[in-house]
Amino acid sequence: MSVEVVTKEDLQAFRQQLMNDIKELFLPKHTTTKPWLRSSEVRKLLNISPGTLQSFRVNGQLKPSKIGGIHFYRYSEIEKLLNENTEVLSCK
Repeated sequence: MSVEVVTKEDLQAFRQQLMNDIKELFLPKHTTTKPWLRSSEVRKLLNISPGTLQSFRVNGQLKPSKIGGIHFYRYSEIEKLLNENTEVLSCK
């Protein structure tokens, strides 16, 4: 039976690694890798109603491509919309 000595530095390193692991669990996962999203995916992503998404289309805030009656939105445009609104809110 061998004995291992645990130092304060070992405990501090363990604590730091544990804190980093916990923080990583709470970070939002960026799972969307598709460049184009359907209306239902956009509504779910932004947590908005169909009417709000339609308002974004009508106002020109989001410009979809329509194929066979289905609206497709660029993921990059959605990110841009979110970033623009974040900058407006942070300036107040």
